[in-house]
Amino acid sequence: MLKRNNAMVWAGPLAAVVFVAAVVGFGMQLHGYDQMRHPVSLLGARGIPNGTAFSLLGFVVPGLLAAVAALDLILRMPATAPRPLRVGGQMLLLAAIAFAAMGLFPLDVDDIENRASQFHASAWLLWLLAFTAAAIALRFGAGKAKGWRSLSTLTVVCVLWAVCSAFLFEIAMPVAMAQRLAFLGWLVWLVGAARLAPARS
Repeated sequence: MLKRNNAMVWAGPLAAVVFVAAVVGFGMQLHGYDQMRHPVSLLGARGIPNGTAFSLLGFVVPGLLAAVAALDLILRMPATAPRPLRVGGQMLLLAAIAFAAMGLFPLDVDDIENRASQFHASAWLLWLLAFTAAAIALRFGAGKAKGWRSLSTLTVVCVLWAVCSAFLFEIAMPVAMAQRLAFLGWLVWLVGAARLAPARS
């Protein structure tokens, strides 16, 4: 179990709370915005009222908090941790940075195909790929690192959910809902990792 006197352990759950609060709060303020039909990224798009504020609170701040959570996991790894476990931690850190980058490169509602919008889409894809790579690496590393099996299992489950949501669920539901379900996998991981992370060596 983790040591409760470590403040960094709360970074993940706080990131999840800030993200959900931003999506709900800014969604309620934007006239005509429908959580069931419109993507999360639209709240931070250029030309949208309070778009910059949402990009900061919806992506950048949660991403930075997630980076703190990933760094905390890396610091918990023993000096003798197998290389795949360390790579998994680094991939989680990259995923968090990519999540924050989605707020630094917002969509442009006037030109969805321009470079800014492409950068946003690339950041989203990098987030998902890095999260997936982290799950694979942690799974391989956990076999040789005592105490990391539960966290690696959680990561694999959350990644499978996020990937299926991003690429399969949209066949049976609106893309906006599928995107939210993909983010849900990330949020569950942020909260669950705080509970399952081994104590510092």
